[in-house]
Amino acid sequence: MADPRTTLEPRFEAALRAALGDELAKTDPVIRRSDRADFQADVAMALAKKVGKPPRDVAKLIIDHLDVTGICDKVEIAGPGFINLTLSGDWLSRATTDAARDLHCGVSPSKAPETVVVDYSAPNVAKEMHVGHVRSTVIGDSLARVLEAVGNTVVRQNHVGDWGTPFGMLIEHLLDLGEEAALATSITDLDAFYKQARTKFDEDPAFAERSRQRVVQLQGGDEQTLVLWRRFTDASKRYFGAVYDRLGITLKDEHVRGESFYNPMLPDIVRELEKKGLTEVSDGAVCAFPDGFSNKEGARLPLIVRKQDGGYGYAATDLAALLSRTRDLGATRLLYVVGAPQQQHFAMVFAVAKAAGWLHEPARAEHVAFGSILGPDKKMFKTRAGGTVKLAELLDEAVQRAAAAVAEKNPDLDEATRAAVARKIGVGALKYADLSSDRVKDYIFDWDRMLAFEGNTAAYLQYVHARVRSIFRKAEAADVEAAKTADIVLREPAEHALALELLGLGGVVAAVAETLQPHRLCTYLFAVATRFNTFFDQCSVLKAEDVATRRSRLALADLTARVLARGLDLLGIEAPDRM
Repeated sequence: MADPRTTLEPRFEAALRAALGDELAKTDPVIRRSDRADFQADVAMALAKKVGKPPRDVAKLIIDHLDVTGICDKVEIAGPGFINLTLSGDWLSRATTDAARDLHCGVSPSKAPETVVVDYSAPNVAKEMHVGHVRSTVIGDSLARVLEAVGNTVVRQNHVGDWGTPFGMLIEHLLDLGEEAALATSITDLDAFYKQARTKFDEDPAFAERSRQRVVQLQGGDEQTLVLWRRFTDASKRYFGAVYDRLGITLKDEHVRGESFYNPMLPDIVRELEKKGLTEVSDGAVCAFPDGFSNKEGARLPLIVRKQDGGYGYAATDLAALLSRTRDLGATRLLYVVGAPQQQHFAMVFAVAKAAGWLHEPARAEHVAFGSILGPDKKMFKTRAGGTVKLAELLDEAVQRAAAAVAEKNPDLDEATRAAVARKIGVGALKYADLSSDRVKDYIFDWDRMLAFEGNTAAYLQYVHARVRSIFRKAEAADVEAAKTADIVLREPAEHALALELLGLGGVVAAVAETLQPHRLCTYLFAVATRFNTFFDQCSVLKAEDVATRRSRLALADLTARVLARGLDLLGIEAPDRM
């Protein structure tokens, strides 16, 4: 199943070679959808200055050498030099028929697959996951799915905070309460447990000193302390796993790479940087000063790789993680799905890694930054009381609200089906609200908009998918079976427009894998759903004028459902058959 653009692009390359020579043959024809034709190529506009001719003259030269026989019914110059292309109905019918038999809905492997590490979610042990973890978790998981779909080997890495100073106070508080009671408390309310320990640390000097000594024992490898630490981290991981299961996230225990994993590597990281002359001692700390980073006063900015007290911070751990990922995992693309405020930190880490020779072509690292979730007041999203919104409670509310909407829309659903559908809609609404906006921007959290069954929402896409599947429940069994191998014939404009949209999934998924912009897939799926509704309103399916047309339209409808389900799955969203 090919996007028509992949068929047209080599034809343009041949035309450019014949008309303008080998040097310009590889120019991107910039083929995109058009309101005035099926596609529009902007290549003549881009080449006009290089060729030294008006864009319309360049377009005429290209068209004179462009062979699209059997593919396009019409090729014409429009405006200042655009090339408009209208596909042949027969060619589009054949392409759509082939598409209906493609199990992957046009999502094909990349010609140059890579090993890609995706670092995402990253909650802290002993703290309950909250709304601040939503974006990294949801965006990262969608990108991991997309990158796998196009043939890459994806290594998920959940860089959890499980090491350092806070664990001294947590372990001591655990011992004070008794292990079993403490672990039970930490699972039911991790934040409360952490706050209790923090309060004791701040108010009880004896407890604070015990906690500091416990950190020394932990970092020194004391076995009894490590046993307690493992009990604590294991309990937290079980909690994380339960949240991921509810949210439909593909992270598992084997993907956890906590700060503790890299701790044994940190002395060697510092020694190697020192050996390469990349560090200086500043105020007792070992620092790297990568080129191009300075404060407002123009002073160089340090990346502290070993602190004054001999401990290590995030910079050292991130450098160790990067080296491990390129050297041990053989990754050539490293993605860090972390909030925008960490932009400078990662830029400095990447710069130091390059200077050390740990990050060199073909390997490259990318900070996949994202904005914040805002409340209706356009400030950071909080509870009504001003507290942090816990992720588990957010999921509960999403499902409860979805259940009420489903009960109103379809009161005839049995209780078990209604509960399953509500879960899919509620979780889907949370994810889609996040993914459908440009990730670098902030977005406003709005339950009514998120759960609406109209507009660019998960609920709308899920509803259209269920609407398509309902057609097949009403169709004759013989027609359903015949539609699996039926030729799709596109006679009506609405059929033509829907088919064009359906053939675009592979190209969109490839673009998302390259640009790391999931909202482009959301925009595409919304266009598919909208095109289907127009088709369904204008073209009778079950009451078509003849058997061949009925089966052709059933095949087109089935392809629509599969494209919607496939696209939603790449976003991490389920597509129910009933709503």
